[in-house]
Amino acid sequence: MNRESTPLDRYDHAAEASAAVVIGRYSTSFGAAARLLDPGSRRRIRSIYALVRVADEVVDGTARAAGLDDGELLDVLDELESETEAAMRRGYSANLVVHAFAVTARDAGIGVHLTRPFFASMRRDLDPSPIRDEEVAPYIHGSAEVVGLMCLAVFLMDEPADAARRARLEEGAAHLGAAFQKVNFLRDLAVDWQELGRNYFPWVDPDAFTESDKAAILADIDRDLEISGRTIRELPRRARAAVAAAHGLFSRLAERCRETPAERLIATRIRVPDPEKLAIAVRSAIAPGGVVR
Repeated sequence: MNRESTPLDRYDHAAEASAAVVIGRYSTSFGAAARLLDPGSRRRIRSIYALVRVADEVVDGTARAAGLDDGELLDVLDELESETEAAMRRGYSANLVVHAFAVTARDAGIGVHLTRPFFASMRRDLDPSPIRDEEVAPYIHGSAEVVGLMCLAVFLMDEPADAARRARLEEGAAHLGAAFQKVNFLRDLAVDWQELGRNYFPWVDPDAFTESDKAAILADIDRDLEISGRTIRELPRRARAAVAAAHGLFSRLAERCRETPAERLIATRIRVPDPEKLAIAVRSAIAPGGVVR
């Protein structure tokens, strides 16, 4: 079927292509897993992550580099959220990335119960006060768990799940998102603390980070990965390889963090080499489904 049969179809297609360019410029890890998705799911997941990336750029330095002060940064983020909600209602935005997200949200049933916690977490990053222990779980829910739930909504579009299965899959998606975020917090410890003044593990001192601190964080990540890994086989078949690849990549990142002395974690960013990423993706593609080790 010609996806550009009407002016709106052409606009939708242009918006999706714009979202693909945005996420392609910022995340090689995303691209490796996304290639294992069917084309329809890949377009929609890219549209979700492109909006997430744009919001990240508002709070993580790009907008400030353009000369915006704190109040202006908050205004831009508020405007982005307002435009996103309006587009979800209308089915249209003049902002191509927002439009692509809104089309996906309307198709998949993604509502403000997921977008509002996300923007709340992004807004928290503009607050210079140290994050408190009781804020960590809500922050992770808004910045990561809801993104996993958005992706799950896409995967279930053509394969509705009964209440019990959906609850299991939502638990897995939330824990996988949490694992991704916690791994990123750990491997970005140096940048977050030294350049942005943020500490997402308020119970530890980044300037005196110990092996015991690292082990406790990794134990929590291992639990998230274990819970999320149990549900991969219950996902629609077309999504399993991509999710297994993402799970495998972040499992490997956690392993590399475990192998890295604590004093080096605060001085470097942990990565998985591209050939190893490719190997994980290949194993995920040929595995019968589930966790890839």
